[in-house]
This record gives sequence, C-alpha cells and structure tokens, in this order.
Amino acid sequence: MRLRRARFLALLAGSALTGCARTATALNDNPGFHRFLEAPERLNLAILGAGQPLAREYADKYISPDFRHNGFDPPSDPTYLAWSRNNWHGYRLFVTGLVDDPTSFSVDDLRSKFPAVTQTTRHDCVEGWSVIGKWRGARVREILAAAGPQSGAKYVVFHCMDDDGTGTKYYESLDMHQAAHPQALLAYDLNDQPVPLKNGAPLRLKVPTQLGYKSAKHVNKIELVAALGGQFGNGGYWEDQGYEWFAGI
Repeated sequence: MRLRRARFLALLAGSALTGCARTATALNDNPGFHRFLEAPERLNLAILGAGQPLAREYADKYISPDFRHNGFDPPSDPTYLAWSRNNWHGYRLFVTGLVDDPTSFSVDDLRSKFPAVTQTTRHDCVEGWSVIGKWRGARVREILAAAGPQSGAKYVVFHCMDDDGTGTKYYESLDMHQAAHPQALLAYDLNDQPVPLKNGAPLRLKVPTQLGYKSAKHVNKIELVAALGGQFGNGGYWEDQGYEWFAGI
C-alpha cells in the first residue's frame, strides 16, 4: 500500500520532538518497541507517536576551522573523479526498494525541489573527538516521501561509493523513525560551500543525534527494505565489525 506523499509528510510532521537521548536509547534497546516498529499496520503510529530528541545547534562562531577527515579515502574511480571535476554533472542519487515510484535526483534537483535545511551541529566521532560544522541539505524524509514508501518499508539503507581498500563499500542504515528525524539530512553544503571530497561529496548523510560513523559519506543510493540482515549484515559497515547499530549520542 502506498502512503500518499502528503499523508506521509503529515504523519512525520506530527512526530512530537520531545523526550531525551536516554529515552531514545531505551526504546531502541527495547525488543517490544522493535516488534511495534516491525508491525506493518502500525508503522504510521510508530512514526506518529514516538518522540525524538534534537541535537543542539550552535552559532556560526563555534564552527571548527577545519572539519576533520576520518574514515575511508574518497572514491578514486574515473567516473567519480570526472563527476567531481564537472560540478557533479552526471551524478544521480537513486531511491529504490520498497517504494512505489523509484526515482533519482541530481544534486541540482535536491537543491531546487526540496526545502533547504541548515543546521550547525557537532559531529562526535566514536574515537572521542568532535568538530562543529554548518550543514545544508534536504531532509531525508522529504526525499523518501517523493518516492512513495510502501507500508512494508521498515529500514532505510544508504549505499556509498567509498570502500575500505578491498572493494567492500561503505553503507549505513536507519529505521524509518530515525530517517524521519527533522535533523536527518542529505547534505550538499558544508560551511556554505559544496561538501568537500574529504567530507563526503557530493552528498553526505548527516544525523547529528548519532555517532559520526552513522553519517555516511559519498551516498549514491537509498534503498528501503523490510529488514536488515542477509546482504545488509548488521546494518552498516562498522556495525558488521561489532559497532553498535543505534549509536545514539
């Protein structure tokens, strides 16, 4: 069953942004809450009823002079490099899986078709360091709504173009509730400039309520799925190495 875009957005907009990080973590550790999320007929109620905390936002004077690079090197294949030299002409973000209208967007599409959202937030690395950056992009929930999520969609998998040097591509995932968070962005700008290669160009997922490894870089496909596991492992590259999936701050 397709969720009409307006209804989907209305349901997401109705998510009460209350509570605290402790509450969110407790919910994600609660098997009963996961069963509730995984009940197809109750998905909308889960989105509507569950509150989510907001990450603190900062004044521009607190922006770090350099947004530190960490993780894999940017992609080095010829196609990616050609896109980067040509203002990302030819690049597309694909939205696939359990949607009624599989679609794709250029970076210019994302700039022109969706409201631009700006947030100056702290990026907390699992290694213990932090930086503050000013991100601008489109809300993940707006992009999902444009593709018409089906009621069986429970998780959002973000496929990336960078790899660990052995050919294994980076990926991450959120559940629909997390993807609906108002600060969950696909960011195309950092500090008022296009996202640099080292920080995830042309598009980086930004979820400031979770540890940095959830904010996947170089995203080129979003796939809505019914469950993790199988080809989606534990829900992310680092989660497959034993890191926590939720990784809330």
